Amino acid sequence: MDIFSKIQKSMGPLGQHMKEAHGYFTFPKLEGDIHPKMKFRGKEVLTWSLNNYIGLANHPEVRKTDAEAAKEYGLAYPMGARMMSGQTSKHEELENKLAEFVNKNDAFLLNFGYQGMVSIIDTLVSRNDVIVYDSESHACIMDGIFLHKAKGGKSFVFAHNDIEKCEKMLGFATKRAQETGGGILVITEGVFGMAGDLGKLKEIVELKEKFNFRLLVDDAHGFGTMGESGAGTGEHLGVQDGIDVYFATFAKAMAGIGAFVASSEEVVNFLRYNMRSQTFAKSLPMPIVMGSLKRLELLQNEKHLKENLWKIVNALQSGLRDAGFNLGATESPVTPVYLSGSIPEGTNITMDLRENYNVFCSIVVYPVIPKGQLLLRLIPTAMHTLEDVEYTINAFKAVHKKLINGEYQAEKIAPV
Repeated sequence: MDIFSKIQKSMGPLGQHMKEAHGYFTFPKLEGDIHPKMKFRGKEVLTWSLNNYIGLANHPEVRKTDAEAAKEYGLAYPMGARMMSGQTSKHEELENKLAEFVNKNDAFLLNFGYQGMVSIIDTLVSRNDVIVYDSESHACIMDGIFLHKAKGGKSFVFAHNDIEKCEKMLGFATKRAQETGGGILVITEGVFGMAGDLGKLKEIVELKEKFNFRLLVDDAHGFGTMGESGAGTGEHLGVQDGIDVYFATFAKAMAGIGAFVASSEEVVNFLRYNMRSQTFAKSLPMPIVMGSLKRLELLQNEKHLKENLWKIVNALQSGLRDAGFNLGATESPVTPVYLSGSIPEGTNITMDLRENYNVFCSIVVYPVIPKGQLLLRLIPTAMHTLEDVEYTINAFKAVHKKLINGEYQAEKIAPV
């Protein structure tokens, strides 16, 4: 059989809607400066889909640093992987400052967040080790676990944020680890990026009194947004010391690209010398490193940015809740609005918001969430205004009324 023949039969659960969705619901093009108001298909829309949490993407000092670094270094320097010929004092400086900021002994830069998490898991655990993880872990965590299983490793999953189930799985994992002579790695998230709720970090750390394990936390959405200083969800919950391996990306609050992992000096050095995705990949270009140094500086020093983010978050979430919307258990800037309806109803709501109310937000449908559920996901930023919030809440009220009245019912997704 031709390996491509299966493509003709099925494009996958999301790809099956490609003809109707491409360029509109999937792979949409937002154009112009990164800002709450951008262009979509030639018209200005109020945008709630960018992870530019504290507004650094177009901060004048960031733009200046990015431009000057690109002019001075170009995008090629340094050439080669870090281990061979891609090391610079600026890469080391950024690592040291990140480690200090998140209260760890050392840190290691990663080229990409998704690839980085997959590689961290692949490097830390052997086939004899056991992974215990939250059922709603991000795809990058799941892919890391799939690699672990491919090597013959064992994993146990607990229902989302269910500490009783986590404890039960740790019991199974302990028995397995005793049989294999391996250790246990628990993996969860600081902020779950789809629902916005926080991982039960405090409760998991407390389980260390009963079980012998290490804790890896993906805090992509918490870094820069949570905690008094912005150092993340561990700081916010007062358990940063209990997190053994801390991971965050630059793609959210830092408005850049790349990521880092922080831990003890011994663990970071082990990762530094054994992470295949970094050993065999070119070093982060100097403009990205210089830009990240400036972003970290602003994240730490311009406190009003995070304060303004939370002013917008609180206004948006309280306004939506007061209007009767279900936001689930979010405790972070991530703002999910849960509705009941079919996929065609969801796409019709989204089109109405974009075309008639000029509000652009992301829609999430089955198979990402259960059938019959719709999720409109809003990402507030420090750059949004209270006027933006009021306008959006009124738009959501209007479309919700239409949904209840059956105005969005359809047999299938309409072509766009």
